[in-house]
Amino acid sequence: MAESCRSKPDIEYPCHWLFKVIGGGSEAVAAAIAEVMGETAHIVISSHASSGGRYHSFNLELTVTSESHRDDLYRALAACPVVKVVL
Repeated sequence: MAESCRSKPDIEYPCHWLFKVIGGGSEAVAAAIAEVMGETAHIVISSHASSGGRYHSFNLELTVTSESHRDDLYRALAACPVVKVVL
């Protein structure tokens, strides 16, 4: 594998960031996102529901101020019981 493929991308902060949050129950996932985000300015857009309606995905858009800020939000979202996947 080429060295450039293994290196981390060079991201300049603050920057616009998008998380895809997938979980069970539309209202429960939206509430979990709101709880994690607190007073932080963000936009949540419902993205897709599974054919059976069991899973729902949301796009969460915000400005992250640092890599640690981004990683902390990722971990907090992933720790929510109703959230199945955070991308």
